[in-house]
Amino acid sequence: MKRFEDLSEAEIIALAIANEEEDARIYRDFAEGLRDEFPASTAMFEAMVREEDDHRRRLLDLYRREFGDHLPFIRRDHVSGFIERQPIWLLRPLRLEAVQAQAEAMEQEAQAFYDRAAARTSNVALRRLFGDLAATEAEHGRRAATLTAEARAGQGGREEAATERRLLVLQVVQPGLAGLMDGSVSTLAPLFAAAFATQRSHDALLVGLAAAIGAGISMGFAEALSDDGRLSGRGRPWIRGLICGLATAVGGLGHTLPYLIPEFRTATAVAVAVVVVELAAISWIRTRFMDTPFLRAAFQVVVGGVLVFLSGVLIGSA
Repeated sequence: MKRFEDLSEAEIIALAIANEEEDARIYRDFAEGLRDEFPASTAMFEAMVREEDDHRRRLLDLYRREFGDHLPFIRRDHVSGFIERQPIWLLRPLRLEAVQAQAEAMEQEAQAFYDRAAARTSNVALRRLFGDLAATEAEHGRRAATLTAEARAGQGGREEAATERRLLVLQVVQPGLAGLMDGSVSTLAPLFAAAFATQRSHDALLVGLAAAIGAGISMGFAEALSDDGRLSGRGRPWIRGLICGLATAVGGLGHTLPYLIPEFRTATAVAVAVVVVELAAISWIRTRFMDTPFLRAAFQVVVGGVLVFLSGVLIGSA
């Protein structure tokens, strides 16, 4: 994976072409998914598809003039700093709020990309085109922000509230949820393996503390170093890392602290109850902020948690 700063002008244009192609496909999926219930939004997304296709043609024409016919293969997942696009089939049935939030995020990232690309080149024609495309993407973002104005007005909301919610999800909920899931699930096996192997609360407490704190440090650094936030709009990396690290530690400490209770069986019963609460909380957060149906979220989280828990119990009892 390369950094954006290390790309050549030819690679930047090739990446822009790939981005326009992918965004056009996503907007086509949006249009198809909203066609039956939201015809006005469908028409808007179809217009955005045509504009993305026009951007791609303009970029291809400029690339041929400047660099010839060979277009290098490069996509956004080859470059650090881009938001991972969630496949549309995972979002079905499409909710207008979810579509609006993803479209805004896409256009914000596209605008930031073209602004940075314009600053990287000394080619006048290329700089002009990147500047024009950045302005167009900004207009797309404003257009996407109005998609659910009527629905938000009916709920007493405002456009600012929708933007704040999107930023909250990107900068706080996503890193926090990733940490909470990792801390709540990954520490189950070492904690309960130690508990059932020693039958002593104190030993289980020490192992749980080490696993929770170690996982928090590891996840915090991994999140902070994964994305500088400038292209993705995910905010300052050290804040995300801090949120992710703390959430990871909290997730592990939740079912570790019951082993402060000296009596082993009582401590284990309380720890298991805490695990159930943690998994339910994770499922609710995914439903509330990530548009995942509760039963699906609960099934995914509970199955993983139970498997890790059982592995710890079996290893500790061996």
